[in-house]
Amino acid sequence: MTMQYRTLGHTGERVSVIGIGGWHLGLPHVDEAMSIRIVRRAIDEGINFLDNSWDYNEGASEVRMGKALRDGYRGRAFLMTKIDGRSKREARRQLDESLRRLQVDHIDLVQHHEVIRFEDPHRIFDDDGANAALVEARAAGKLRFIGFTGHKDPRVHLHTLEVAREHGFTFDSVQMPLNVMDAHYRSFEKLVLPELVRANVGVLGMKSMANGIILKSRTVTPAECLRYALNLPTSVVITGCDTMEILEQALTAGKTFRPMNDAEVRSLLAKTVDAASRGAFEPFKTSSIFDSTAEHPEWLGEEPQHVRDLMGA
Repeated sequence: MTMQYRTLGHTGERVSVIGIGGWHLGLPHVDEAMSIRIVRRAIDEGINFLDNSWDYNEGASEVRMGKALRDGYRGRAFLMTKIDGRSKREARRQLDESLRRLQVDHIDLVQHHEVIRFEDPHRIFDDDGANAALVEARAAGKLRFIGFTGHKDPRVHLHTLEVAREHGFTFDSVQMPLNVMDAHYRSFEKLVLPELVRANVGVLGMKSMANGIILKSRTVTPAECLRYALNLPTSVVITGCDTMEILEQALTAGKTFRPMNDAEVRSLLAKTVDAASRGAFEPFKTSSIFDSTAEHPEWLGEEPQHVRDLMGA
């Protein structure tokens, strides 16, 4: 069995259908040696998509991934990280810090992280906003592609795509929750996914198990969660791995995936419809617990100057 690959939207890049999430790699119960072992075994077994973020575990996730990418592993990986900064200055600072932590001269894909408020895209696309910093960094060779992520409301994603179009910009990728519960409640699958497929934008699925919360519904198994997400027109399904056993589960899913027929999809969704109806097992949509920038608004950087001028600041 070998890993399966798909094309990342209009970029033409070939990426593994399963990606390794960066957040778990820096958790307190995962020691550094284990995190490095997870990343390297994943790459050795064909996974080439690596996820991370500037804010994961106060930088520990990027530092550990950087160490894992030594000894020739960097050339075998498609490396992604995210920044929280909304201003040009803060975005530039966070990107440069990520480059230092990851010990690389460029990052394949950098995404605007946690686009969860309707004002976020306006700040990002301000003349002195974060996207200007990423476009400059791309021209300087510090990154190759630009995307955005969010987990709150599919309407915010659609709004962000609209604001980008108004500024003549096309994202290379979009990351969002895609799972057996999302299909029933405030659905990214139903509202956003068709737009991305139509525009040939790379689709990064996340929260296939919602950090294990979906499994607590006792309606589906980990294998079913991964297969359902892989059955969607995703480029990559990102999953967190904090043990070798969980990694092996992800590797098996990526190597053995076969498309689901309509009857299989209907059967699986029927098992989750009641549990999913109010978003109880997707708390990233219905609470602020997953909103790291809500706890750390300073990560976003300063408001645009024209807004401060209006306020007399």
